[in-house]
Parts: sequence; C-alpha cells; structure tokens
Amino acid sequence: MSSIKIRTKRLEGNTQIRTLITHPMENGRNKDAQGIYIPAHYIKELLIEHNSHLIIRCNMAGSISKNPYFDFLLKDGKIGDTVTVTWKDNLGATDSEEYIIE
Repeated sequence: MSSIKIRTKRLEGNTQIRTLITHPMENGRNKDAQGIYIPAHYIKELLIEHNSHLIIRCNMAGSISKNPYFDFLLKDGKIGDTVTVTWKDNLGATDSEEYIIE
C-alpha cells in the first residue's frame, strides 16, 4: 500500500492536484520520552510528473511537518491524463503513486 494519496479537482479549466504523504518527517532535533535524540528521517525530494513529463521537483529538508500535504495547480490537466507523485527520503526509502485525472 502506498504512503501517497492523490486527489484531483477541476477548477475553472485547471486541475488542482492534492497530495497527502504518510511520513514521520523527523528533523533529528527532537527527543523521545527517554531524552534520546530521534534520528533524522525526512523526505528530501518530491517529484510530480504529468503524462510522464517532470513538472515539479521539490528539494526539501526536515523542517516540514509530519504527514505533509501538498497542493498544486496544473494548467493543462485533462480527464484521462496521468499524474505521478514520487518521493525519496534521506534514508534511501522511496515511494510512488500514479493517478488518472477524473
């Protein structure tokens, strides 16, 4: 099961892409109940593709909240087009989800 949820919505001829990613987004500066630092674990790169063409590349760091939500506006999105969201984190994990615009 993917950690990425994608939803789209038509808005005045454009397409709104909404994503919710399940990820701990630890920055490495928080402590657990025993006072031990929790190791950094965050998404460092987010890629958005429209019909296999890269349209957004976000380089991120640990200051983004847990389970981040992202919202983008696509000007050329049409029903049947494919949107792909992929992330990579600082520990080497990755996930990807594909969504067909309805």
